Amino acid sequence: MSDAAELHLRLAEAGDEDFILGLSERFVDFELPPWRKRGECAAGIRRDLTHHLREEPPGSYMFVAEDAEGERVGLLHMQKVTDVLTGRSNAHISDLAAAHGRDGQGIGRALLAHAESWAREHGCALVTLHVFPGNARGRHLYEAAGYGSDTLRLAKPVK
Repeated sequence: MSDAAELHLRLAEAGDEDFILGLSERFVDFELPPWRKRGECAAGIRRDLTHHLREEPPGSYMFVAEDAEGERVGLLHMQKVTDVLTGRSNAHISDLAAAHGRDGQGIGRALLAHAESWAREHGCALVTLHVFPGNARGRHLYEAAGYGSDTLRLAKPVK
């Protein structure tokens, strides 16, 4: 079992692409809204991650977490954004995941702590994120860390 205190976070490198893209299924491994198709969502997440890895757009920061043995165990993808309501800078967690088989080892908490520290260092007012309602594990992690609803995005299929 990994001790989250032993984690090392570093910016993603070209050699991390397979590991990062391999996590895309983690982002849809729970009950999705009925209008969302698991394969379609996973493919969209892979496309977005690939774009951020290869293009490195301004304001996008992808971190890989490694354990004490140097094994990659988690991903944190953050974007520095401007809050449309206040004009202040926010840090948005686009993607956060522990590797398969590494749940319950404190990796998610360590990634959140890194995100919050990074946000403070970069003068951000808030750390924001989106989470699917069916992602009970993620919601529990975020709520236990003090995250609460800010805005609520609603959707309705029109087809």
